Amino acid sequence: MDWRKEIVTKIDFDTIKNREEKENVAKKVADKVKDGQVIGFGSGSTSYLAILEIAKKIQQENLTITAIPTSLEVKMLCASLHIPTATLIEKKPDWCFDGADEVDKNNWMIKGRGGALFKEKLNIANSPVTYILIDESKKVDKLCSKFKVPVECYPEAINYIKEELIKLGGSEIEARKAIGKDGPIITENNNVILDVRFERITKELEKEIKAIPGVIESGLFIDYNVEIIS
Repeated sequence: MDWRKEIVTKIDFDTIKNREEKENVAKKVADKVKDGQVIGFGSGSTSYLAILEIAKKIQQENLTITAIPTSLEVKMLCASLHIPTATLIEKKPDWCFDGADEVDKNNWMIKGRGGALFKEKLNIANSPVTYILIDESKKVDKLCSKFKVPVECYPEAINYIKEELIKLGGSEIEARKAIGKDGPIITENNNVILDVRFERITKELEKEIKAIPGVIESGLFIDYNVEIIS
């Protein structure tokens, strides 16, 4: 019996918007995979489709790669597809890929609608090359046009963090609710997420948010060395 078959093969995204466009993007990043590489795997629907395409290429070309997943669901997906995984303690990625919620003309991004922003930022920081996979709906003239900025917080610090975020211009601050459980979403790092509206995103804002005691990470990705694939 294959231990991985019962539960992990059901890891799926029920509804994927703009699926055909995202599948085309997924194929582009799968073409970049070479034998022996260590690749950081992002989370989200476009990354999910990319992982499926990479699994096809692995099987067709008899490749061996190692994935560094950014979330539990991606780790489970890799298990179901027989893709070996590692952590950043064990291996450094040759490159990584991920999606984004919003991308502006400067390639500044908002990420973290799936709650994996901390590990996503770690993969990007450790990778010499990062490919961001997006469809046209993710391109915006101004960040915070469609989505708030997620801020991962140590739970006992949320009231203090909220006050400090207001000082930075934040508004409409809400604890993100979980789906399928009562109360707020709990990240894989046992933290909570505050979603925050900012009317103005400055170059310094990511660092200013991160400097607040109790903030683990923010979903702002400003001035990272990324290549957009769309």
